Amino acid sequence: MVIMKTDTELQQDVLAELKWEPSINAAQIGVEVQDGIVTLSGHVDTFAQKGDAEHAAQRVSGVKALAVEIKVKLFGDNQRLDADIARAAENVIEWLTYYPKGSIQVMVEEGWITLSGQVNWEFQRQGIAAAVRHLMGVKGLSNEISIQPKLTPAIVKSDIEAALKRNHQLDGHITVAVEGDEVTLAGTIHSWAERDTARHSAWSTPGVRSVIDKMRVDW
Repeated sequence: MVIMKTDTELQQDVLAELKWEPSINAAQIGVEVQDGIVTLSGHVDTFAQKGDAEHAAQRVSGVKALAVEIKVKLFGDNQRLDADIARAAENVIEWLTYYPKGSIQVMVEEGWITLSGQVNWEFQRQGIAAAVRHLMGVKGLSNEISIQPKLTPAIVKSDIEAALKRNHQLDGHITVAVEGDEVTLAGTIHSWAERDTARHSAWSTPGVRSVIDKMRVDW
């Protein structure tokens, strides 16, 4: 039987998980909870720490939704010129082996990186973003890289449903709808980990350019 947590208990668990995460300073982050919805506030020293705080909160059972209002404040050696960030991002991307060379463009404005271009798979799109998010001086990231569609909606739907059935980590009931290159996942799941697994299964299908998450976490 699943035991429901009160908002106070959930807040304490999220705070504890933030303190457990070695890559962030939990003292800089505030946590508020209302009806199972967690809001993170405060500030961190790098954009990577903001992502780590988000992932830490998602690991806590009972979190129904997450709002991240954390600000990135760069000080001292963490600050970089936009041109330096852009050159570093381009160099990092150039060394990656799993994307079509010359297909990605980088723009940086006030520390915020915008990626554009086109790749064939979602793992390429996410991998490129992951490669630059930890660069020094980055305050934020917009991933506008698109995916070149390859398959028909019927094949995409069939492939995703088969992938969901194969995955032993999925115990919930998930429905798949495909319109063009857009996939909608709906139904009931039991954890954020299941949500991530289902989304990964959808994004791992060639031709998928958008995944709409309508899944509900039922603790």
